Formats: sequence, C-alpha cells, structure tokens
Amino acid sequence: MPKGTELTPSLPDPRSGFVLDTHDLSRRAGEVLEITRVAEAPADLGIEVIGVPLGSPIEFNLQLASVGEGVLVTGTAEVLLKGNCTRCLEEISSVELIDLQELFCYPGKELDDEEASRIEGTLIDLEPILRDAVVLDLPFTPLCRPDCAGLCPECGENLNTAPDHRHTDAIDPRWNSLVEWTQTEDETKN
Repeated sequence: MPKGTELTPSLPDPRSGFVLDTHDLSRRAGEVLEITRVAEAPADLGIEVIGVPLGSPIEFNLQLASVGEGVLVTGTAEVLLKGNCTRCLEEISSVELIDLQELFCYPGKELDDEEASRIEGTLIDLEPILRDAVVLDLPFTPLCRPDCAGLCPECGENLNTAPDHRHTDAIDPRWNSLVEWTQTEDETKN
C-alpha cells in the first residue's frame, strides 16, 4: 500500500438516531448521562417470519455510565414487531421492550476481547447491539396465540376461525375395487 494511504476506520454518522455522542460525559468513573430518543428502524432488523418494519419508531431509554475502561450503556429499546404466525399464517404484531447492555471501550484501552465494542472518537453506535438484541429476542416460530390450531392440511382452511371444519374420511385407493364391489352387492340386493 502506498505511503500515506493507510485505511482509517470510518466514524459513525453523528446524524443517525443510533449514534450517541459521549462528549458531555466525563471520563471520571461514576458519571452518568440519561438519554431518551426515538430513531427509525433500519432495514433487515429481524428474520424471515417476524421483525421490526423498516422506518418504524424505536424508542430508546438509556443510561450511559462512565467506568474505568469506557462507557457502559444500559437501558431499553421499545420496538414494534410484525410478522406472520407460523401455524395459520395470519399477520401478527406486538410491541416489545428489548433490554440493552454493552460496554464501549475508550480508544486505546486494551481488552482481551478484540471484538469488544469501541467508542469512535466520542461516538457510540447502538445499531449493532440493537440488532443483536432484537434478533436474539425474536421467537423462532412466532404464533398468533399459544393455542393456534393452524391450517387444515387438506384444504388450507384456518382452523382458528372454523373449529368444526371436517372432511369425509378418504378411502385408500388400494381399496377402491372393494368399495365398488360392495356398492354393486348393495344394488343387487335392492
């Protein structure tokens, strides 16, 4: 690489609703800063069957505490989840409160964990920890209700709205000849 073209890590965008500035928080251990804000949900915050819709509001209630190694961020994020029930395919939605806790290390602080979150300049980017917390909190098989009856395997009728839905017993095709034989027997007796 030519001299003077070293790659520098890009700083988070301070205009993003997920980026916090720690400039007002001193490095003295025990200093605390309370932050409440609303940000728009980024793309792909979820899994195939359920997730946070793009652009929906995410309300953060956070506490930033200065500790020896960096800034400890704790608090909650209130998110809207939308998706489909995995049994009956009906649309479901709910508001969930996601717990957040992450230590962001000061620049130059050495930790054993190379993947530790870091403060870039004076900025903290919450999006990666929010993404991890939301995705880990999502149900693997979301249901509209715990006792969802699902769909009829033969015709696809929603069994929650039609609990008395039934089909006549199907005849095994291997016995068709006998059914025809019994029908001709019945006709000859009449």
